[in-house]
Amino acid sequence: MEELLQSPSAWALYFLCAMLIGMSKTGIMNIGTLTVPIFAWIFGAKYSTGIVLILLCFADTIAVIYYRKAFLWSEVKKLLPMALLGLGIGLISGNYVNDKVFKVMISVCLLLGVVIMVLTERSDRFRQTVEHPWYSPLFGLIMGFSTMVGNAAGPALSVYMLSKKLDKVTFTATSAWFIMILNFTKIPLQALVWKNLTWEGIWLNIMGLPFILLGGFLGIKLLKILPEKEYRQLILALVVISSLFLMLR
Repeated sequence: MEELLQSPSAWALYFLCAMLIGMSKTGIMNIGTLTVPIFAWIFGAKYSTGIVLILLCFADTIAVIYYRKAFLWSEVKKLLPMALLGLGIGLISGNYVNDKVFKVMISVCLLLGVVIMVLTERSDRFRQTVEHPWYSPLFGLIMGFSTMVGNAAGPALSVYMLSKKLDKVTFTATSAWFIMILNFTKIPLQALVWKNLTWEGIWLNIMGLPFILLGGFLGIKLLKILPEKEYRQLILALVVISSLFLMLR
């Protein structure tokens, strides 16, 4: 593990990122996306996806246990088939797609999604877009692909859930269940195909578990405190910031 984190500042950043991931799963979605470029800087871009994946699975499990009764399986079912297809496309093309171009494309899609979401809230005509048959499959495909290549499905998922006008608890619970299914599906794919999961990384993840628990606790508390309107505004702002982070990464 000393080879993975070679300075006190790197350890501090790692534990901070673990806490932010915990917060993102139980309350403040997308704040965890801000850790993606930090992990890439510490561990290297491709290897970091293996490190982050195990941390995400720990945090997913905590969130799902806490919100086990509040999620909408109907929304998960709409997204899952095309999301699994997106995983497959990302798995095959991950070694060949130009990383910089891909991040720009995903960021543009997310920012367009924000525009669509704002329009659906202000116009009955645009609100019909959310109910169109292609809407959920398209977002599922984007999320599956982006989470496979860069653990970056959070912003797209937030745009989708916000456009569905879910309350903050149902929003968080449904997102946690959907992402948990994708992340656990990715474990054998990354271990056997990309081979970027190691025992050293897993032990490092275990050391980060207390900070994930701390972040999860803080996320739950913040979710209870924030009013619905301010929560939606915060998530929307983090979607934009996360998109720009991915674009500039």
